[in-house]
Amino acid sequence: MTTVPPALGLTAEQVSAVLTAAGMAPSLHNTQPWRFAVLPDRIELRADPAARLPATDPDDRELRLGCGAALLNLRLALELQGVRPLVTLTYQAWPGDDPDRPLAVVRHGGRSRVLPPTAALARAIPDRRTVRAPFHDAAVPATHRGRLVRAASDERCWLHSVDEPQDRARLRELVTRAHRVHAADPAVARELAAWTGHDGGRADGVPRTASGPAPEPQDEWVLRDFGAGHARERVPGKDFEPAPLIMVLQSYSDGPAEQVQAGQALQRVLLAVTSLGLSASLLSQPIEVAEVRGELRRFLGNRLTPQAILRVGYGPPARVTPRKPLSDLIVPVTEGNPTCAPTT
Repeated sequence: MTTVPPALGLTAEQVSAVLTAAGMAPSLHNTQPWRFAVLPDRIELRADPAARLPATDPDDRELRLGCGAALLNLRLALELQGVRPLVTLTYQAWPGDDPDRPLAVVRHGGRSRVLPPTAALARAIPDRRTVRAPFHDAAVPATHRGRLVRAASDERCWLHSVDEPQDRARLRELVTRAHRVHAADPAVARELAAWTGHDGGRADGVPRTASGPAPEPQDEWVLRDFGAGHARERVPGKDFEPAPLIMVLQSYSDGPAEQVQAGQALQRVLLAVTSLGLSASLLSQPIEVAEVRGELRRFLGNRLTPQAILRVGYGPPARVTPRKPLSDLIVPVTEGNPTCAPTT
């Protein structure tokens, strides 16, 4: 059994609570691609090579988004413990570089006073779910939209709302095209089957109980069949909502560190969604197919890089997905520090 050591002036029990919160982050197919090295003066965030999806996510973009989401949770959990996190992002393009080199290093930046907005986001960590079922036909208020945009801005990203009918139609076309590219790729199908649609009993992946209803031809927005052909049955007469709020998370530049930063922004938005009583799921396919991602960027008409597409609304309760034990998240410590300057 792995022992969690003390770090950053916190006890072993407090560090365990912080890492547990970090491990509740979302990730593609719930692979949970993060690991942590715990040292007395820092916690290092590393990527897990075993959680790569080379067919679906060939550039490891979404792997780094997931690691960034875990980093945001780690930061919030540290603040609840009274620690101001000082974060250093590394500018390496793992897996081409050493996979044991951290993506980020978190140090003690002084004492932290927990403000109500931070506390609200931290409380939302265990309640956040990906809701793959149909949403209710209720519009998201403009004030809530503004809160989500500010959440992305707090992490130096931009959240663009796709509202005009012609723009939504164009985006639907891109989602559908990317979905067809994946559907025709046997390697993508094998990864989907390996990580989703299982009956439980494992600590990762998406079980059938957390999947949405099987896709049907009338659905305007193409969602993945996480049930591997055995998704939950659709409630009779209930199709997906006709006009969900669709928002695109964009970063101001692109690269490994920027993708980790975008993951932090994505998670802050998702926690804001949860704290507002809303639900969200991701339409990731256009991000995963390079050609379609380029068309999406041109369609948005700016120089920003699309990193995630969110479907937001009022949804039903969702089942929790499994989580790895702390013993699977902690890696042996190796000395060595990144050379870049703190960013947060």
